[in-house]
Amino acid sequence: MGGVSAPSSPRPLGRLDPDRCSVRALDRGDSPVATASPAQRWLLIEQSGPWGRDALIESRFDAGVAPELARRSRAENVRLLLVRRPGDRLADSGRRWAYADSRPGREGLWWSTRATDADLLTAPWDGSVGELSTRPTYLVCTHGGHDACCALRGRPLARALPAPGPADVWECSHLGGDRFAANVLVLPHGFYYGQVPGDGAELVAAHERGQVALPWLRGRAGVPIPGQAAQHTARGELGLLGLDDLPVSSVRALTPPGAEVERWTVTMTGPDGDVVATVESRPSVEAVRLTCQATHPAHSRTWQVSLG
Repeated sequence: MGGVSAPSSPRPLGRLDPDRCSVRALDRGDSPVATASPAQRWLLIEQSGPWGRDALIESRFDAGVAPELARRSRAENVRLLLVRRPGDRLADSGRRWAYADSRPGREGLWWSTRATDADLLTAPWDGSVGELSTRPTYLVCTHGGHDACCALRGRPLARALPAPGPADVWECSHLGGDRFAANVLVLPHGFYYGQVPGDGAELVAAHERGQVALPWLRGRAGVPIPGQAAQHTARGELGLLGLDDLPVSSVRALTPPGAEVERWTVTMTGPDGDVVATVESRPSVEAVRLTCQATHPAHSRTWQVSLG
C-alpha cells in the first residue's frame, strides 16, 4: 500500500518567516492530497477593499445584508466566496457575482451584475440567470485576514498566474488548508490545488488542455475524502489526468467511524471497467500547529492507497 506524498517541486512565491505554517508544512513534507472542500455549489461575490477574518461580514459589503446572505448560503448549501481582481484592494471596480456548479455533468459558471448587494438575497442560485462560462476560472486565496500565508503566498501567484485572459483570474477569500498556500480553486469543475509553485504556469497549461495538474492537486470538491485519495493515486498509476476521468461510484467504510485507523474500499469508473482501491487513513505521528494562528498542536491525517 503506497503512501500519498507531498509534491516535489520549486516552492511557492513569497519570502516568509520560517515559522509560518506554509513554510513548516513544506519543510515537514505535508501532503495536500485529499483536503478539498465538500462544497459543490458556489456563490462568488466581487467585493474590492480589505477583508477581515470573516470576509463577508468584515468588508465593504452591505452590513445589513451580509448576515442574511450568509444564512441563505448555509441553508442552501452554497459555499460563499468574496472575489476581487488581483491587486485590486482599494478601488470599487465592479459589482459582478456568479453562481457556480461543480457537480459532475452540471459544471458551469454564470456571471451576473448586481445593482445593490440586497439583490443577492432574491437572485436565483441555479444557473437560470447570467452569462454562462465553462472556461477554467482560477481563484487564488489571498485572504490574509484569515492567515498571513494566504496573502504572502497567494498575492504574488494571483498577479503572476498566466491565464489566457484577465477575467479568468481572481483573488478569493478563505479556501481552507492555510498551510498549503498558495492555494488555488479552479472552477467550474471544483479542483483544489495547494503549494502551487512559481507562476502556476504548469497548472494553467494542464487545465487549458482539459487535464489536472497532479503534483499539486488537493482533490475535487464534493468528492468524499477517501475518494480524493483514491483518485489521486489511481490517476498517477494509470496516467488518467482528464478532468472527468475516474469518477467515484462508491465509497464503502471497512471500519467504524472515528476509529484511529480508518479503512475504505473506493470504486471508480475507469475506461475499461471498475478501478477498486483500498484506502487507509491514520493520524500523523507528530502533532503540530496547522495554521499560523493555531494555539495548540493537532494531528493531520495521512493516507495509504493500494489499487486492485
